[in-house]
Amino acid sequence: MARIKVIASPLATLIGDIVGSRQTADRGGLHQRVAAALDAVAPGATEGPGFTVGDEFQGSYPTVGAAIDAALSVRLDIAPEFDVRFGIGWGEVTILDPDTGIQDGPGWWSAREAIEWTAGAQQQPGLAHLRTAYRRAGADGPDPDAVNAALMCRDHLLGSVDARSLRLLRGLLEHKTKKELAEMEGISASAVSQRTARDGLDLLVLASAQLRGIR
Repeated sequence: MARIKVIASPLATLIGDIVGSRQTADRGGLHQRVAAALDAVAPGATEGPGFTVGDEFQGSYPTVGAAIDAALSVRLDIAPEFDVRFGIGWGEVTILDPDTGIQDGPGWWSAREAIEWTAGAQQQPGLAHLRTAYRRAGADGPDPDAVNAALMCRDHLLGSVDARSLRLLRGLLEHKTKKELAEMEGISASAVSQRTARDGLDLLVLASAQLRGIR
């Protein structure tokens, strides 16, 4: 019998699930698009995210902030054509089988609880834009109430903007200037500034930086 091994613990665990993928005609293309987005957030991960079964993927990070940041990056990379929900957990992770890499433990249970809650909550009209939730195992780790309050507000803002604003937000997070974004979009720098202010994009950049810093 393989010996159960506790790995770097606790960890921030990340579970993602593509929303509405069964209605996509080109499922192969969808998976390639998501796989590329997952590769982009593998640097810095404890275990780079990858597909497990069907449309679900999993990975782990050293901090909750890093997992939140990875989730946002994946979401923006595939938006607006595709959508994804996330559950982020914090807790101990164990390797049940070193040969296959099968993992278990409270860290994964809390991430599973989070994504299941997300899937149910987003069916409510007032929470329709919700895509990310966080849970922790035990009393250690960042406070779920504070983190989830920030995630709810961020997700609502993200779900309330159009495709152009999502592209602009992605560019801002990549440290592009507003002049560069204006050239990219074929609009004036003034129009970019007006849109970023109107849609709260500068606020989203600031919030993302603060969420990224959560230990």
